[in-house]
Amino acid sequence: MDESGGSGQPRSGTDEPAEHHAGPTAPAAPSPTPADERPAETTEGENGADAREDHRPGTDTGAGAAHDAAGNDTTDQRPGDDHPAAHSGERTLAHSGTGNRPPRRPESPRGGLLMGRPFGVPVYVAPSWFLVAALITWVFGGQLDRVLPELGAARYLVSLFFAVAFYASVLIHELAHTVAALRFKLPVRRIQLQFFGGVSEIEKEAETPGREFVLAFVGPLLSLVLAGLFYVAMQPVEPGTVPGVLLAGLMISNLIVAAFNLLPGLPLDGGRMLRAVVWKITGKPMSGTIAAAWVGRALAVSVLVGLPLLTQSGALGSTAEDSVGMDTVTDALLAAILAAIIWTGAGNSLRMARLREHLPELRARNLTRRAVPVETDTPLSEALRRANAAGARALVVVDPDGTPISLVREAAIVGVPEHRRPWVAVSGLAQDLTDGMRVSAELAGEDLLDVLRATPATEYLVVEETGEIYGVLSAADVERAFVKAMARPS
Repeated sequence: MDESGGSGQPRSGTDEPAEHHAGPTAPAAPSPTPADERPAETTEGENGADAREDHRPGTDTGAGAAHDAAGNDTTDQRPGDDHPAAHSGERTLAHSGTGNRPPRRPESPRGGLLMGRPFGVPVYVAPSWFLVAALITWVFGGQLDRVLPELGAARYLVSLFFAVAFYASVLIHELAHTVAALRFKLPVRRIQLQFFGGVSEIEKEAETPGREFVLAFVGPLLSLVLAGLFYVAMQPVEPGTVPGVLLAGLMISNLIVAAFNLLPGLPLDGGRMLRAVVWKITGKPMSGTIAAAWVGRALAVSVLVGLPLLTQSGALGSTAEDSVGMDTVTDALLAAILAAIIWTGAGNSLRMARLREHLPELRARNLTRRAVPVETDTPLSEALRRANAAGARALVVVDPDGTPISLVREAAIVGVPEHRRPWVAVSGLAQDLTDGMRVSAELAGEDLLDVLRATPATEYLVVEETGEIYGVLSAADVERAFVKAMARPS
């Protein structure tokens, strides 16, 4: 992914170039909150269908796109110079109010019951899996009662074994995506088994259409291989026995998983393969996403209308008598759920593509606030006076040698009544700087979000490559830039 960062010295919009580099320590850094969830690209399926998740700053799977708070294109600027992220209207640091409080970081769900860590990737079973396992046990048990009536109540134990074995196949499908992603050096956050199959959360997008195609194709390929293995295993087994019925069921179910996932529409694997082909032809990943997403939406409508018609016509093995009453309602409900999953996944893929398209615009240099250095015993009122006189919106606490040691938290400033500010030292409102809170001014896009995610905080010190202080980055500004980027048309 092309992530372009700021270059050169920030441009001054106030004709006061000396102010940014005043004194031994230049303005200090702003304060963004913990980075969001990184964009995770997920492969998910109705028993293996692929879909992508979006990420917002503040979540564990989001990657932000950067844009200025007014929705205009950003350029390298001096912290605080007529940039919406640097100031809003005529507000000063002392009167920023709640509008600049860092966004609340949502809890990141663990994903259910942890089952293991194959290849170092955690595998979770979501609570919804137990519901579908019970449903499969009940439905398959009813079929076994017709094929093997002598089993009696034991048929439900056999059915439960089938449900577990079937989802083990789904897990292998997802592991295929995971292994391919790891081979392409794409980090995988987790695998989750849930109601309609599995989800492999891949945190970055493939760099080339060829890798994207391979990454999508390996899942259905493994499902086809499993179907073939179950078919071969059936040959020496006597038909009409428990092993024979189980092997036949697993063979058919893996064929269905493969065929369903090969349908050419996002968020299915086939949709990602179509996206890769269009990307290769046009040279534009966004064009591939748009084409595959709209095919996915058309596919969702086809499933909603076509699946009930197929079952009623007997094309799927049912008779007209079997297709009335509760069976008809069940078929319509299943079709609606599948259609909703496909339609929603296609929409999410479009949103994620738009986010990735704007992601390189998220630059630390452009979002940084101008800051002024103050010593530890400086009264808050005096520090605010200096900041407002300089047009700054951040405070950096420095030692007598001018070395930054902490950042004054904006939320803490707002919480101090004005009449007490002359008696409160800035050191009592500051957060000590750690190595992770020092951010390069050249960071942009996903690299910037990775750094912020690694060290959650509300403010970060932004420095030049030379170590000189550039300003302060606020997580609230990152959040606003992210939201604006998501609202922009592609």
